[in-house]
Amino acid sequence: MRYFIVDDDKASRTMLKNIIADGDLGVVIGEAESGAHCLSSVLTIQPDVVLIDLLMPGLDGIETMEQLKMKGFQGQFIMISQIENKEMVGEAYEKGVEFFIHKPINRIEVQSILKKIAEQIRLRNSLLVIKESLAHSESAKTSQRRSVKEIVLSILNDLGIAGEAGSDDIITMMEYLIDTYGKMIQLPPLKDLYKAIASKSGIHHMNSKAIEQRIRRTILTAVNNVASLGSIDYMNPVFEYYAPRYFDFQMIRKQMKYMEEEKSEQAKVKVNIKKFLLALYHDTLEQYNEKSKNNM
Repeated sequence: MRYFIVDDDKASRTMLKNIIADGDLGVVIGEAESGAHCLSSVLTIQPDVVLIDLLMPGLDGIETMEQLKMKGFQGQFIMISQIENKEMVGEAYEKGVEFFIHKPINRIEVQSILKKIAEQIRLRNSLLVIKESLAHSESAKTSQRRSVKEIVLSILNDLGIAGEAGSDDIITMMEYLIDTYGKMIQLPPLKDLYKAIASKSGIHHMNSKAIEQRIRRTILTAVNNVASLGSIDYMNPVFEYYAPRYFDFQMIRKQMKYMEEEKSEQAKVKVNIKKFLLALYHDTLEQYNEKSKNNM
């Protein structure tokens, strides 16, 4: 998640940045000491979430939020305030604030709220990606043979992770596997695969550990997205297909239970990278070969 902080109190900005960094909740990509100073920056870099103080000199938090929305900003807002005035709080919610963080800033409250809004955004994005994927699938029926990259990207779209940092690594890995091995039952050792795609990408082999971590975090995001879909609709076709095939289903159920109970912390999930990659490989190869037969 990408955050922008707007607060005239430097100490509050620093505290929020530290909480986000220490909790591995995302990255702060900008900050400003007033509403007037943040407008151009927010519109340029388009963060996912703006954390904004309610009372500031010049433009207050609500006025700043209104101007940003009028100029096309579509991210989310979290209001920061020590004000308990119900009318002002109500107005902020009406204008589009998702949550309030109260001053003095409390680490646990901030972490809980940021995790909730991150989950909301992921779920919203995954549903949007599913719609786009369905539209893409319809148009693909009349298209020529798709590349391995296009097939993998379509599957990653279904899982809501096409834009994650590890998605390029996963695509490169599938291209490498199909070009090098063709049809196989089991994957080579993961360490060999990480080194192979590091070399294929022109990256020194010592960075293979970084590739592993990017892929692990990307699969964990897929776990959260699929669990979110299942907690809303157990009969969702994306959930029904991918949950048991790409993941350890007990892990998905555990994550769903945490979401249903609205716990602030996430379930401790052990990602099975090999199961995910093997399922993705078989699906990619099947679609790739099917397209090849149809175009003969």
